[in-house]
Amino acid sequence: MLNPIHLRTLRECVRTGSFAEAGRVLGYTSSAVSQQMVLLERALGASLFERTARSIRCTPLAERLAQRSKEVLGELEAIEREMRSVAVGETGSLRLAGFATANARLLPDVLAAVVAERPNARVQLDEGEPDEVIGEVLDGNVDAAVVFEYDLDPRSWPAELRVEELLAEPLRLCLPAKHPLAEREAVRLDELAADSWTCTRDDTAGARVLVRLAAAAGFVPNIVFRSNDYKVIRDLVARGLGPALLPAMAVGDEDVGVKPIAGRQPHRRVQVIYRQHNTNPLLPLALERLAKSCAALAERWAAPG
Repeated sequence: MLNPIHLRTLRECVRTGSFAEAGRVLGYTSSAVSQQMVLLERALGASLFERTARSIRCTPLAERLAQRSKEVLGELEAIEREMRSVAVGETGSLRLAGFATANARLLPDVLAAVVAERPNARVQLDEGEPDEVIGEVLDGNVDAAVVFEYDLDPRSWPAELRVEELLAEPLRLCLPAKHPLAEREAVRLDELAADSWTCTRDDTAGARVLVRLAAAAGFVPNIVFRSNDYKVIRDLVARGLGPALLPAMAVGDEDVGVKPIAGRQPHRRVQVIYRQHNTNPLLPLALERLAKSCAALAERWAAPG
């Protein structure tokens, strides 16, 4: 295969008609240019120049090769520019995933920031629960995923993944607006032992956490309504059908009383997972923006009122 460096040197030799002048333009000595042309001639099996003691004359083959190599060298330069821009994250692609509430509350700001800083990059977002996205991250189909685990329902992650905690999300009691305890600053769980509860499906971490918290408070919750859609749960609470226990990001604008649990504060831990050796140059930017988004949300929760 012809050496593109030699082809670039050939083009300068043909343009200037001199090894010395071509070397001056390219930063080579005249002898270095001559050596490159010898190697190119050897690769072709043909002469490119008529040489005398003081000058060179290009052969028709040299002129034709110089002309044909113009497009090839231009394409190689374009490839080099493209790959350099991918390597520094100016272009390329980034694929993130998250669970539904994270996609609604955290990731829009992250995506907007990455797109604003890297407008030529392709940024994608998928949605899924932790068990649904782990395989995608391990397989390299997703660069990073926002996942969660509860204090009372911990889980382990594959050793190949790096796990960083982003946010300690408090769990909140949601009470119907006319509930007898709706005016309290905080509510003990055992005070709701006789209520009918709304909860996620019984195979979810949220449901297991409610049962464990209730057991610690001395009762078994009477769960009569189930949905994995937090909007449905909030609507049921707003219609006076009983309390629910929701992560803070899942609390909406419905007319419900939102209270901390008196005596203890359980959390859902929001985390980001990604492959330890992921070299995508866009990933550090996304992780930085994700951390900022979570810190801002935590500040809002900590603010009075």
